[in-house]
Amino acid sequence: MNYIEQSSAAGRHLMPDLVRAFAIIGIALVNVGFIAYSMEASYFGGGIRSNADYWANFLVSAIFLVKTYSLFAFMFGVGFAYQMKSAARAGASFKARYFRRIIGLLVLGLLHAFLAFPGDILVTYAVFGAFLYLFKNAKTKTLIIWGLIFIGLQIFVMGFLALAMQLGYQFAPDEMLLAAEEMLAESERSHEVLGGGTYIEAVFLRIDQWVDFAIFGIFAQGGGVLGAFLLGFAAVKSNVIANPDAKIWRIARVWLLPIGILGSVFGAYLYAGSETFLSPQTMWGMAILFAAAPFSSAGYLGLIAKWAASPATRLKTFMARGGTATLTSYLMQSILLSFIFSNYGLGYFEKFGAAKSIAIALAVALLSLVFSSLWRVKFQRGPMEALLRGFTYLGNK
Repeated sequence: MNYIEQSSAAGRHLMPDLVRAFAIIGIALVNVGFIAYSMEASYFGGGIRSNADYWANFLVSAIFLVKTYSLFAFMFGVGFAYQMKSAARAGASFKARYFRRIIGLLVLGLLHAFLAFPGDILVTYAVFGAFLYLFKNAKTKTLIIWGLIFIGLQIFVMGFLALAMQLGYQFAPDEMLLAAEEMLAESERSHEVLGGGTYIEAVFLRIDQWVDFAIFGIFAQGGGVLGAFLLGFAAVKSNVIANPDAKIWRIARVWLLPIGILGSVFGAYLYAGSETFLSPQTMWGMAILFAAAPFSSAGYLGLIAKWAASPATRLKTFMARGGTATLTSYLMQSILLSFIFSNYGLGYFEKFGAAKSIAIALAVALLSLVFSSLWRVKFQRGPMEALLRGFTYLGNK
């Protein structure tokens, strides 16, 4: 069967696959700043060398930062609902299948973090995916209410962190200066290892970096991730994910998207205009970006819904088919970008400014999507999707 026939037989719809394809491109554009430069400093460590670098960083921050991970998390919730339906059709235990999948994601996430990119999101998805199971029998209204509560909690946490840093610089400047010096030292270690070390040294560095990132990710991003999971689950239960003409998608693109764009532009202005990563201005920019992300992400969903409802084209089918194998694309992007920029690969760590680094990431993202789409012409699933499915099902249909 071709992609359209397979999707129809499996009860899949075009819109989710298009969302995943869009999100995977944005994820690469965001992640490259923490691969081409150190996790501790990103482009603040010397990546802004021209106006082109500033504007490239600003546009990626305004359009993609936080938003694409929110979309990916939303789609995780959609996938959760599809898996429930699949288990019910097969008369199989959903709980057993689902938690094997969670364990598989956790293992893949840890391997990804240690071997390629410590900014991995799969571990966070696995942790909060376990909590999502508690809502499996919840009504649509309950899912929406709790989803918004958890997203609100994330916005509160980011605002609290920004305020804490502001007060820290005001009332405890010496301690904040010491923290900045420690971050600079960690950034220098990244420069030495990724800019001149071996692959084994890079692995040990990434393990250390992942511990700090995971703590921050779970604390700062966890609420938003779980909230997006719940809203994605609700979108399937209410059947709006299967109806790109649903009223909610028009509301999202007409009313919510402008709010998200305005907030994201202001947040990106503060964030991209900062001189250091550890500064109140940077944190306030991040807090505003997190606050605006739900509106932008909803607006993007509305735009993609309109595209999904339009007449079929080869490009749309090609993109959607690639969107069925985004786990493969996600891991492929990290492996390729880490190879390009690390010393054990092509050795371009901190060699390019933000604009060129982002251009490389765009090329890699499109390459990964093309690979996934072409792979799916011949195979029923992407290679990593087949691996995860094999463990999830353990030979059972």
